[in-house]
Amino acid sequence: MTMSAGWYLRRLSRMGPREIGGRVGDTVRRRRWRSAPPDCPDVTGARFTASLPAGAVDAVAPDAAKRLVAEADRLMAGHAEFFGVERDDLADPDWWYDPKTGRRAPEGYAFDVPYRDEDRVGDIKQIWEPSRHQYLTVLAAAYALTGDERYAERVAGHLRSWWAANPPLRGVHWTSGIELGIRLLSWVWVRRLLDGWPGAAALFEDNPVALNQIWHHQRWLAAFPSRGSSANNHVIAETAGQFAAACAFGWFPSSARWRADALRSLERQLRSNTFHSGLNRELATEYHGLVLELGLAAVAEADAAGVPVPVTVRLVLLRMTDALAAVVDNRLRPPRQGDADDGHGLVVDGAGTDRWGSLLATGDAVFGRLAWWPAVTGTDVRTPLLAALVQPYSLIENAPAVSRPAERPAHFADAGMTILRGPGEIWCRCDGGPHGFLSIAAHAHADALSVEVRHDGVDVLADPGTYCYHGQPEWRRYFRSTLGHNTLELDGGDQSVSGGPFLWTRHARTRVLVTDPSGASDGGVARWCAEHDGYEGSTHRRRVELTAASGELTVVDEVRGPRREVRLAFHLGPAITAELVGTRALLSWTRDGEDRSAELDLPGRLTWRAHRGESEPPLGWYSAGFGRKEPATTLVGTGVAEGTQEFTTVLRFHG
Repeated sequence: MTMSAGWYLRRLSRMGPREIGGRVGDTVRRRRWRSAPPDCPDVTGARFTASLPAGAVDAVAPDAAKRLVAEADRLMAGHAEFFGVERDDLADPDWWYDPKTGRRAPEGYAFDVPYRDEDRVGDIKQIWEPSRHQYLTVLAAAYALTGDERYAERVAGHLRSWWAANPPLRGVHWTSGIELGIRLLSWVWVRRLLDGWPGAAALFEDNPVALNQIWHHQRWLAAFPSRGSSANNHVIAETAGQFAAACAFGWFPSSARWRADALRSLERQLRSNTFHSGLNRELATEYHGLVLELGLAAVAEADAAGVPVPVTVRLVLLRMTDALAAVVDNRLRPPRQGDADDGHGLVVDGAGTDRWGSLLATGDAVFGRLAWWPAVTGTDVRTPLLAALVQPYSLIENAPAVSRPAERPAHFADAGMTILRGPGEIWCRCDGGPHGFLSIAAHAHADALSVEVRHDGVDVLADPGTYCYHGQPEWRRYFRSTLGHNTLELDGGDQSVSGGPFLWTRHARTRVLVTDPSGASDGGVARWCAEHDGYEGSTHRRRVELTAASGELTVVDEVRGPRREVRLAFHLGPAITAELVGTRALLSWTRDGEDRSAELDLPGRLTWRAHRGESEPPLGWYSAGFGRKEPATTLVGTGVAEGTQEFTTVLRFHG
């Protein structure tokens, strides 16, 4: 999609003077860089010393190794899947080709490429993702585990192909800092995992082309950091990749400066991007995972290189890990909140490895698990490799004592997230937090006061997800909308006002009034209540109660203000079959071969209708991952509210 003049004005209005000045400087620099890029300085005699300690690979569990090798063999056969699109061309990829649209990105100076315009470039996520080279870290890990040189030779061939096709500042892969940062981190781990291969040095430190690419990546990142209203997860990826490369590939005259600058930025931005409670400020769970992975990978490089890291960096990562352990359900699934694009910081595992279990396992190795943490039964490759590099917090010299939660937290006041838990593994997330992070809230959804309910890990009242970013504006609008979440909409509009696909110009303000999430654990009633001001002249207040004895969940929506049209939506998970009879929906599903059921009593003041898989306009969809969507039932009640009215919904689980 192309950006209109109006979008640029709206975007400019969300920037402060310092950010505007920085962006003006970036524009001048881009014009100056249009001339022939400088040569990489001579670094003859460079050596790679950031190897894995002896025995690290031997610590990988056999089943994790088996999954990894199976994935590597699939990649060797040319097969991969990115965002729901199956590819069979990965044996010899075209780095600028989008198989989803059949388009190929145009050539030319990087900053002239209109990467947001799908008609001219293709789906940019499909083009960028293989060039993060995380599938190459999988192949390199397969070499490290098996010693089979076929994997190393494929990695080398693809890197040489990519370097030849993407010279510095030419083409679409030089337009976004997050891509450069993650790609650098991948190269560090590729070199580390290929350390036993005879051709590793010739591929990297003895290869002028590789040195030129690594130097130009770091020069780019030093010149064009994400600024101001854009300093979200992107800036973490940029600084983590820059820091990792400056530690592991510290061969250049500028390496010490790049390393110091990146570490300062990483420390500052990790604190800025994280609530004191440990939850990520974007309130988009997958970005919590991305930032945590990037932070752990950066600390691994520091410890491998003997570079001191401010203790605040480790403390932020510790709090993030404890927060993750606190919010997951009994199947280790975290909330589905805000945007999600399947982004990972470091990939060395095969399909079927639990991302969140892996992060908790790494947290256990680095920080130590608390008594209330959920058990992690799965295995992964990444944890033993990171643990071999990262010094455990308990062994950090002069590290301050840390006050960690004695019991599992259920309410995160700064993030406005409350988790209610009940019998039968009932899990309910209540959203009473800020709309999003920074002035543009790029990855936020208009979901104030929404609830998300699971039973034994199955989505019953589901957050539908994200599905897409670019190229399909009607779908982007739907999955971010108020109607696209389990909350209440007035007069057909969103609670917060969108100014573009990653821009909100007005943010609904939410206030939590009551929170008692521990009531159900004591055999009583867990309660939560909040309200927001997203609809001018009206107030939406929601009360949620979970009764321990019966496992009954009651949601009461109160609307105060002038006469308004009301739409109340409840999105069911894709596994749920629903039969709507009047104002009662009979729900059924299967879990581990066992039939389960529930009933949803809906407010009688509204007229209810079930929607499933509708496209004009979109309604009744669930996105399990970026680029993927499937029909799911959405129940929508319509009516009016005037003065003060309440709408009561009751969810009862059977058995």
